[in-house]
Amino acid sequence: MDRRTFVQRTCIASAGLLVGGIPTLGEDEVVLPIAPPIDVHEAPLAKKSPLGMPGLYPGRVVELHDAGSIVGNRVSQPVVRQMLERGLKELTGESSAPTAWSKFVEPHDVVGVKINPSGAPACCSSPELVREIIRGVQSAGVPTQNIIVYDRFGNEMDLGSYQLLMPPGIRVVGVQDNRLDEKGYDANVYAQVDFFGEWETRSYMASIVATELTKIINVPTLKDHSASGVTGCLKNVGYGTFNNVARSHKEPFSFTNPLIGVLCSIEPLRSKVVLNIMDGTRMVWHGGPLTQNQDFIYQAGLMLVSTDPVAMDTVELDIIEKKRREEKAPSVWEHKPSSLTKNGREFFNDASKNLFYRQPGHIAAAGKLGLGVSDLKAIDWRKVEMKA
Repeated sequence: MDRRTFVQRTCIASAGLLVGGIPTLGEDEVVLPIAPPIDVHEAPLAKKSPLGMPGLYPGRVVELHDAGSIVGNRVSQPVVRQMLERGLKELTGESSAPTAWSKFVEPHDVVGVKINPSGAPACCSSPELVREIIRGVQSAGVPTQNIIVYDRFGNEMDLGSYQLLMPPGIRVVGVQDNRLDEKGYDANVYAQVDFFGEWETRSYMASIVATELTKIINVPTLKDHSASGVTGCLKNVGYGTFNNVARSHKEPFSFTNPLIGVLCSIEPLRSKVVLNIMDGTRMVWHGGPLTQNQDFIYQAGLMLVSTDPVAMDTVELDIIEKKRREEKAPSVWEHKPSSLTKNGREFFNDASKNLFYRQPGHIAAAGKLGLGVSDLKAIDWRKVEMKA
């Protein structure tokens, strides 16, 4: 593709700010600036995969609930196993979990399990769930040495003790050791854009995604985000694959819309993400992504399963908005100057305050890029109540 194609892709994403179920601004709310065009350099696969986003089952999301999946802030792996197996069978229509797994991975694949350690130890991808995902991938014939648990930041993975808690033989990889480490990225696959006059205007794709992995299982957590509104499937795999992405938000403005969707659309990332399994045992409804404040972490006992990251994030947004209403907290769509604070301590302790004008519209924008279904009414949202 040429530059013009990529700029058009960005403009379509920006249009997501204006359409798709977005609440009307009040008189006291600001109008947000339009994002600049983004130049994308990608590495398309020789043959486009039918498994790539939005995957085999666009628009279908399976939500499972079991109060026994988390008790006393401890996740039950046996219960999580039952939820995961039921979710995969409901998603695919298969009668057995191994057969369901075989729809997404094959014995010759190198499978990456993209976790979200951000917010560890209070709220991150549960090791109990990650171990069950590994077990499922192995049931489809993928050898242990071909399974890699990874994230961008090795130091955050250390906080979650993933190196110690994964099964023997599983590689646990942090793409970079610190914020300035660039050696784990592919210089030929990147997105280029100047948001705020930053000196480095490129975000590079992790080499492990660009060249080593053949399939990715995305394991986000159910949480809000101070800049993007929520951090779900799209942000976990987009911002978790490219470096230099925090530059997209500078108080009080955020260009997470459209950058999140654009990054997810870049090949070969788009083709390699084949399944999303959201850990909702704990739900962060304010203070995300890094909060350790238990007042804002609800033990929800949920799990979401889908191939469609946009549909899943649309459901996630609805769940978080409902919880915020119950807690008398403002909507993540709110763009009132009075809601802003520059005091991090105030933000982490007051659900009425935020650091940025959030951009939950990044989900609808990603839908405009063809990554999935963002209309809640068009989503096949299947709710499963597990029996104790």
